[in-house]
Amino acid sequence: MKFDPTKVKFMDLHEIELSPERAKVGLDIRVVGNDAGEKLSILAGTLARLDRPAPDYGMGEYNDFNTFYLQAASGTSGGSSGSPVLDIDGHAVALNAGGASRASSSYYLPLDRVKIALKCLQRGEQVPRGTLQTEFEYLPYNEVRRLGLRAHIEEKVRSKFPDETGMLVVKSLLPKGPADQLLVPGDIVLGCNNQMIPHFIALSEVLDGSVGQTVKLTLSRGKKVHDVEVLVQDLHSITPDRFVEIGGGIVHELSYQLAKSYSQPVGGVYVASSGHMLASASAWRKSIIVSVNNIPTPSLNAFIEAMQTLPDGARVPLRYYGLHKPYKEKVMIMNVDRHWHKFRLAVRNDLSGLWEYTQMPPPPPTPPYRPSSATLPPLDASMPLASMLLPSFVAIDFYLPYLVDGMKATQFFGTGIIVSKSPPLIVCDRDTIPISLGDILITFANSIIIPGKLLFLHPLYNFAVITYDPTLIGETPVNAVEFSDKELSQGDDVWFTSMGSDHSVSSKKITVSGISNIGTRECSPPRWRAMNVEGIKVDDTHSAQGGLFTTEEGKVQAIWVSYSSQNEKGKDISFMSGLPASLVAPTIDQFLKTSLKATNTTPISSVAFKGLDVELWTMRIAAARTLGLKDEWVRRIEQSDSTRHTLLYVLNILDEQSLSARTLKVGDVILSINGHLVTRMSDLNKIYEYGDSVRMVILRNGTEMEVVVSLSELNGYETSRVVHWQGALIQRAYKAVLEQVRNVPDGVYVSCTLYGSPASNVLRPGVWIVEVDGQPVHDLDSFLSVTHAHEAEISRRRRPSYAPSVQRPRNGSDLKQPISEISALLSEDAEDDDDNSVEGYVRIKTVSRNGTVRVAALKLDIHYWDTWQLVKDDSMMCGWTCTEA
Repeated sequence: MKFDPTKVKFMDLHEIELSPERAKVGLDIRVVGNDAGEKLSILAGTLARLDRPAPDYGMGEYNDFNTFYLQAASGTSGGSSGSPVLDIDGHAVALNAGGASRASSSYYLPLDRVKIALKCLQRGEQVPRGTLQTEFEYLPYNEVRRLGLRAHIEEKVRSKFPDETGMLVVKSLLPKGPADQLLVPGDIVLGCNNQMIPHFIALSEVLDGSVGQTVKLTLSRGKKVHDVEVLVQDLHSITPDRFVEIGGGIVHELSYQLAKSYSQPVGGVYVASSGHMLASASAWRKSIIVSVNNIPTPSLNAFIEAMQTLPDGARVPLRYYGLHKPYKEKVMIMNVDRHWHKFRLAVRNDLSGLWEYTQMPPPPPTPPYRPSSATLPPLDASMPLASMLLPSFVAIDFYLPYLVDGMKATQFFGTGIIVSKSPPLIVCDRDTIPISLGDILITFANSIIIPGKLLFLHPLYNFAVITYDPTLIGETPVNAVEFSDKELSQGDDVWFTSMGSDHSVSSKKITVSGISNIGTRECSPPRWRAMNVEGIKVDDTHSAQGGLFTTEEGKVQAIWVSYSSQNEKGKDISFMSGLPASLVAPTIDQFLKTSLKATNTTPISSVAFKGLDVELWTMRIAAARTLGLKDEWVRRIEQSDSTRHTLLYVLNILDEQSLSARTLKVGDVILSINGHLVTRMSDLNKIYEYGDSVRMVILRNGTEMEVVVSLSELNGYETSRVVHWQGALIQRAYKAVLEQVRNVPDGVYVSCTLYGSPASNVLRPGVWIVEVDGQPVHDLDSFLSVTHAHEAEISRRRRPSYAPSVQRPRNGSDLKQPISEISALLSEDAEDDDDNSVEGYVRIKTVSRNGTVRVAALKLDIHYWDTWQLVKDDSMMCGWTCTEA
């Protein structure tokens, strides 16, 4: 690493002399560093070994090789990596590099090659690095003897190098490397270029000085001695100096270090981060891409050329294999993404130390989808109901480009039900489409895949409404289901037609075992959850991922949907339950009334709901009596036709700033709404038809009172804008967040931080940014205004280096007058108070959900982490557009 010493303030710098030749067994050393994260620690030890093999940290991790390591029992731990190992005179004899987790042993990197590299850099030269893509090991003489070393050769080596205890042996070599087919594991290295090679240091000196040249290795293979000529490769040429950023992922050519770990040839397109696009094909990190759309990709240039031929939204085959199983190739379908993320090439600039970006050309125009037709498989004659309902089932896949609105996963799938053909409408649960930000793909007849568009996310009940272009499925048979007016009750027999995870359809008659409240927990991070609703339980549903409860004539009485929640340990869970058709049908009716107006440019604004911003739960009559419920209400409940003798009470206020929170309080028992007795969740269904407010009779603190509760307006999507700033995804706080905070801070909400970004080191997801450099932030616009002004100020004030303020001499009168220490601090001119701005830091004040206030300094990195935003755009199929902010 290189730094500018003029930017180091208020301290003197001292060089540590590198003296690897001082390392001796028995030398007392001190390791000076940040052991275990401490600001400064000094650990003592004594060098015990100078020829220890390099530590092995596991397959796929960075492992040193072709070098000795030093060993001592200094007990260093995390935080000490890179610390100098000093002798009594303050000379560095090694560099701390690792340690044993179950012992006090510490491992140090020798400085012989480091010292040579430092001299090259000081002369402004590139450090020469030669390689044979071969790993050698240092074995003791007795083991080398077993490999075939003759006695007279051993005698000469021992005589020439009396301090050595062994010799170098070929351990492994990479296929297609310069030594492939020339060297063999087990070869004993006797010399190079007619000079005897006793250890790693001597071999490295020869290879580093012979880059691009042929060297002659003298080997003992078994009992035979022979010479082999090998071309020394430049290690820099197989060290990646470019990477491609595409679809939210990063790929580059396979490095020597990883290739060695998995015994693979150097090169090939390596997935460093899968991101949004490659994850759609399950090409995860540590995969090698073999071809894209049947175009071979042996190099990064070939991968770039192949991707430039693909339009946005294309679905193409991706052939790849994982490094841990290179013998097993996979072919998966990849969804090409050019609308959520950038496609650019980064090249390392060794002079500036930056990776310089080049934007790739825009994708070719997306060709229109060609209409296709498919037929449904015939079902057994014993399943007439399934045959009738099968054209109403579709499969839905949902892909998230970013983790916002409390999401922890990026891929979802489930079953959809066609509820209208004109306009084309499909209903699915919110465990399949949980939020509005993402790409929807719909599969018809298990044969045709077309894009879908989100129309509506129900704010109260567990379903979403999407649409599609019916011309794209040609003559494929589709049918819209018909809803039944008959409500299901416990003990009813009902036909259950379902679709399994393998898209197989089954149909059978089952019995409703119960109808009970849907209970979900507050999630972390906060996300939408179902509440104030009842679910239908049945005895046997096998492994259905979606289905319908219908009458014998096929009229839908409920939809089998998946609910998402978390358990008491915070682990994500899901469970299935029936969603009554009476909760879905009113929404579909609204869409049908607005007809085509609700399917294209204004799908959401035409459908709005009003509801209570409270979470309710049921209470037994006995508990209500204890709270002061009068016998008159008990008699009314007992004389009603309700199947449940319970009452509802306010379990939680979902938004302390809502209209409902002005009137209702936690613990209020709801006796009636607009004169109607309320004994179960299903009694709330008509509340959303009452207008802007409802009259309630409630029981609070033992007192019965009548109140007017204003209803809050709930729309189809909450989030309509997301800003990316310094690796943080920032948005307005959504409903699920407000549920978990009493006093909502005035600011913008951090929904997610991207790995390795400046924000990931300073900001935690789930906090509000309320101030930036002392300036209040109220919304996304004010946040962008403040941050852009700060970035402009940094650019204006930036100086080439830090210059300490000039010490101004005082005159005689000044010296005679006493001055306090604080006054001295305040007397400096304000023009020198821009040090933080010059260094690119900005102060961020945050408030957490529990009210904890924190101020931290964030180092801006505009080069790698620019500012952009996602904005709701109903003209796009995905419903969003990405623009500069």
